Amino acid sequence: MPVVSTLRKAASRLTHPLLPDDYLHLVNPLWSARELRGKIVSVRRETETAATLVIQPGWGWQGSYQAGQYIGIGAKKDGRWHWRSYSLTSTPTARAAGRGKTIEITIKAMPEGFLSGHLVNGLEPGTIVRLAAPQGDFVLPDPPPAKVLFLTAGSGLTPVMSMLRTLARRDQMPDVQLVHSAPAAKDVLFRDELHTLAATHPGLHLHEQLTDAMGMLDLADLADLVPDWTERQTWACGPAPLLDAAEKVWADAGIPDALHTERFSINLTGSGGEGGEVSFARTGKTTQVDGATTLLLAGEAAGVVMPFGCRMGICQSCVLPLKAGTTRDLRSGTEHHAGDRIQTCISAAAGDCVLDI
Repeated sequence: MPVVSTLRKAASRLTHPLLPDDYLHLVNPLWSARELRGKIVSVRRETETAATLVIQPGWGWQGSYQAGQYIGIGAKKDGRWHWRSYSLTSTPTARAAGRGKTIEITIKAMPEGFLSGHLVNGLEPGTIVRLAAPQGDFVLPDPPPAKVLFLTAGSGLTPVMSMLRTLARRDQMPDVQLVHSAPAAKDVLFRDELHTLAATHPGLHLHEQLTDAMGMLDLADLADLVPDWTERQTWACGPAPLLDAAEKVWADAGIPDALHTERFSINLTGSGGEGGEVSFARTGKTTQVDGATTLLLAGEAAGVVMPFGCRMGICQSCVLPLKAGTTRDLRSGTEHHAGDRIQTCISAAAGDCVLDI
């Protein structure tokens, strides 16, 4: 965004010693010289525990994303900004880059989720949130494969819903099999829309695995639902056990490259660090943390604007230089030392350490 960057630098010089945001916020709260903001336009209930947030992005939004990608959203709760990433469920269109554009994310409130419940139940229209640019490679090629299998469960349907809506809008619906698991019909996100899409697009075939009545989906029986599943490019998203099982089944079939997965949670199986004092060199801030808290969360809690993307150790957006001390990878237990570049979203302090930010 070279033009936006130039304007922001010019605004900083003109308004020094005050920040441009001190002036811009008075004119429009969506205008910011240092961060991307959005306004909650509406909160649309999807199920008892899930809702779609319709968001109007502010100054700096480029409007370019692909169906299946996710964005970061920051919301203020208890006086602090908290960040999470969620899949876009809206359809990329030319309008998304113009005035009056909106985007949508659909969130399921999780019992253990600190922020998800607040986003689903606690945000009012007009609330200003912070946004991070779209990311992710869980996307369909254009044109799409002739035969596609979507394998989803729970909120794993959200990135796939954006894909289906995009295929329908472009009238590009190929031979698509959607196998989706949820406890009951009332828990299926976008259920009415899914059935309408299946009724209006002969190529789309929907199987709902309602687990309360039908039991859990057994991938050993997948051929009963989709006889030609080995001939299809597959996009799978859902809980870790489903994706772990899918990766094994596709590997055993000798077609691991035909499976594309998106995970919403990270499996931190490695041993934690000892904890310690984390210092953020450029900001001068410090915080004391335990050995289970990621450095990304520690920085955000201390008020440091930390870079991030997927928050799962995949995209490398959170990587920072470690200036001093030792950290430990919470997935593998691997230690990193001064001079290393570390992924803050999956690393914890193993004693006192200093990050170059």
